[in-house]
Amino acid sequence: MTQHAQTDRQSPVRPERIALKVLGAISLAHFLNDLIQSLIPAIYPLLKDSFQLSFTQIGLITLTFQMSASLLQPAVGLYTDRHPQPYSLTWGMGCTLIGLIALSVAPSYGLLLLAVGLVGAGSAVFHPESSRVARMASAGRYGLAQSIFQVGGNGGTSAGPLLAALIVIPQGRPSLAWFSLVALLAMIILWRVGGWYQQKQSQARLKPLASVQREKGQPSAVWPLVVLLVLMFSKFFYTTSLHSYLTFYLMHKFQVPVQAAQLHLFVFLFGVALGTMTGGPIGDRIGRKQVIWWSIFGAAPFALALPYASLFWTGPLTFVIGLFMASAFPAMVVYAQELFPGKVGMISGLFFGLAFGLAGIGAAILGWLADMHGIEAVYRLCAWLPLLGLAAVLLPDLRQLPHVDE
Repeated sequence: MTQHAQTDRQSPVRPERIALKVLGAISLAHFLNDLIQSLIPAIYPLLKDSFQLSFTQIGLITLTFQMSASLLQPAVGLYTDRHPQPYSLTWGMGCTLIGLIALSVAPSYGLLLLAVGLVGAGSAVFHPESSRVARMASAGRYGLAQSIFQVGGNGGTSAGPLLAALIVIPQGRPSLAWFSLVALLAMIILWRVGGWYQQKQSQARLKPLASVQREKGQPSAVWPLVVLLVLMFSKFFYTTSLHSYLTFYLMHKFQVPVQAAQLHLFVFLFGVALGTMTGGPIGDRIGRKQVIWWSIFGAAPFALALPYASLFWTGPLTFVIGLFMASAFPAMVVYAQELFPGKVGMISGLFFGLAFGLAGIGAAILGWLADMHGIEAVYRLCAWLPLLGLAAVLLPDLRQLPHVDE
């Protein structure tokens, strides 16, 4: 008996370690994926001049791209919850590659919409499954893993306008075809990630299934989900006003050239990337509700000041706004995953899809408002949206609820 107990003490069960290499790979793939996506709004001034587009037509480009991504994502996530597809990430990136090449040569506005729709469809496959991979690699540190995954996307989103200013704007739309090499690199990385994913799935089949039933005493998840939807509306309508129209706002109000306006957009998107990296780990430590609360509502004073700021202060204000508001999204995704245990793919697809969908609808509505009332009026109106962050007080604190096994 003593010898047996001694052996047990000498051979403790080792806790699972976070798979940093896998998280790094999926974050890099997210960087490359979102770099390609961010080229689309970054070349709006080029497309506007080439096709003689109105702000409404610019908004419809964003709507087409975002809706093709958002409508498919929950369906992809729901299907892969039941039937995991480790190599679907690679094929989704292949769809993005085809759309990018089509975007570089599209001769008409209709084909332009088709091309951005293909890029959006590739994104619809990428996000739910890659979010699942991040959670599988997290070893229980879900917020940190979600932030590492998402910061890659935000980094790519911030790099897109910079590369557009340096390459696409001077060389013209056909130079977009060179970025197909970026998509090809992402396909290679995702093929390797797919192999790891398949191995983890094989190991999971050998373990007993964990219960995913909600325990007694846990409140319904419907009301918190409604609150999260309100917060998502606030966050993504406002950030879309900056992502899609900040360059036009700066060019109109301060008469800056396109390249200078895109550098300001890069500053905002860099703040978004930094906020995404911090939001998840802080949520792991202090609670996700707290992060959601201060990140959206905390941006309100800066958002309200932005329409009245000088060109000098516009950069710092947009950086802080991006930093605050972006920190909410990793916490939101993990919070929702904890509300609905066992449905990681569906929830990830729903929230990433909703993010795309709200951004697309917001871009179309805000483009129409800019045509009707001017771009400065849009920013004065949108400045009030972060005040909806007050709704976060209605969210239950999940740290106080009974534990539910994944």
